Amino acid sequence: MNGTGTVHVVGAGLAGLAAAVRLVEAGRRVALYDQAPQAGGRCRSFHDPTLGRLIDNGNHMVLSGNRALLDYARRTGGSHALEELRPAAFPFLDLRSGTAWTLRPGGLWLFDPARRVPGSRPLDYLAALRCLTAGRAQSVADRLPPGGALFEPLWRPLAVSALNGPMERISARLFGAVLRETLLRGEAACRPVLAPRGLSAAFVEPALARLRAAGAALHLGARVDGVTFDQDRVSGFVAAGSAVTLGPLDSMIVAAPAWVAERLLPGLTVPPPGPAIVNLHFQLDGPAQLPGGLPFAGLVGGTAEWLFARDDLLSVTVSDADALADLPADEIAGRLWAEIAPHLRPAPRLGCPIPPVRVVKERRATPDQSPESVARRPGTRTRWSNLTLAGDWTETGLPATLEAAVRSGNRAAEATLSNGNNPIRRSRVFPAFTSFRHRPIWSDGGAVPARPGPEGQSKKRG
Repeated sequence: MNGTGTVHVVGAGLAGLAAAVRLVEAGRRVALYDQAPQAGGRCRSFHDPTLGRLIDNGNHMVLSGNRALLDYARRTGGSHALEELRPAAFPFLDLRSGTAWTLRPGGLWLFDPARRVPGSRPLDYLAALRCLTAGRAQSVADRLPPGGALFEPLWRPLAVSALNGPMERISARLFGAVLRETLLRGEAACRPVLAPRGLSAAFVEPALARLRAAGAALHLGARVDGVTFDQDRVSGFVAAGSAVTLGPLDSMIVAAPAWVAERLLPGLTVPPPGPAIVNLHFQLDGPAQLPGGLPFAGLVGGTAEWLFARDDLLSVTVSDADALADLPADEIAGRLWAEIAPHLRPAPRLGCPIPPVRVVKERRATPDQSPESVARRPGTRTRWSNLTLAGDWTETGLPATLEAAVRSGNRAAEATLSNGNNPIRRSRVFPAFTSFRHRPIWSDGGAVPARPGPEGQSKKRG
């Protein structure tokens, strides 16, 4: 490691962890900083004292086509905490009619009515190809107008949960990336990958162990402020009240949330925050069986998009949830429980109180993913020669997901390692930003809170 300098990574979410792991694998010295007392950012688990359980801040649906994310888990040793479901299957439930079906992509599935949405035809699915050729300014609703046979039972729940926004606002190009890398790549790219022991066990704790073993310096609970610059270089910053000076061979990667990066770096343009995401975790008397027999189900015709079951914990995710997040936690829990309880097996007894629940509201769960906001995403490189950016809010061509975070971290690390070898090209955000071409990969699901103490409350009932 002598003669290579230290890379200071600001932000210990998934993007920062991915960057740090890449760097130590290349033999670089790394110092990692995060203002939260724990790593993981919006992808972590925590112990809830009311439920007495380890729960995830939010729910993420990882798919087998998320190559960068799963490679990161393999390299850090987190793969043992993941479980892939084969063959690919996605149960859905219409909460209004009680109709249940299972989408089973792969092979000639479009020609088998039992593997499609009830009442749909093979030609109905071809409408989604319009998103693959969407213009930069077009929304999903522009390319998939309401009224189609699959708009409500399939496209809406997929798009709203993947991009956390209404169909009339979210980018058709980003939804096209979702479809290109999942349904259009066949069954092998669509297999759900679960983390039965929690997100931290799969994606956070193994990475921290890998970094510690490599001698990386981990500074948690260390807010970074006061970045200083000397011409085209970062020259120093303040972490937890102490000044850190960068030497001539040192570098920095800012992998913090967009609003933190905007605070630290003058002139940086970032996408604004998107709608809230609300997650509820109900503790049941015992395991519940969901429609379709798998540990998750898509929901149509109600408030939420996805339902997850893990042992006696039932979790619900609501994207594009600004209006819901404004309600008291009691009211949110009552509304969601009334929608899903009649469809659980075994069914809760009539008149039973709502079970203990944890309501988590996250008002900055993802960046806004409208076409206008996507155009504000910065590239990896900046006008400062020793500073790169990472995060699901940077230009990746993907929705703001776990896969996007890991890919951005990998790219920031690779740009840092090649610093001085590649010319820095001009871009729309900084005079010397550049972005890289790539093949998009998708991971989907609810986002998780970025702060150590998520907004919301737990309630014991009964």
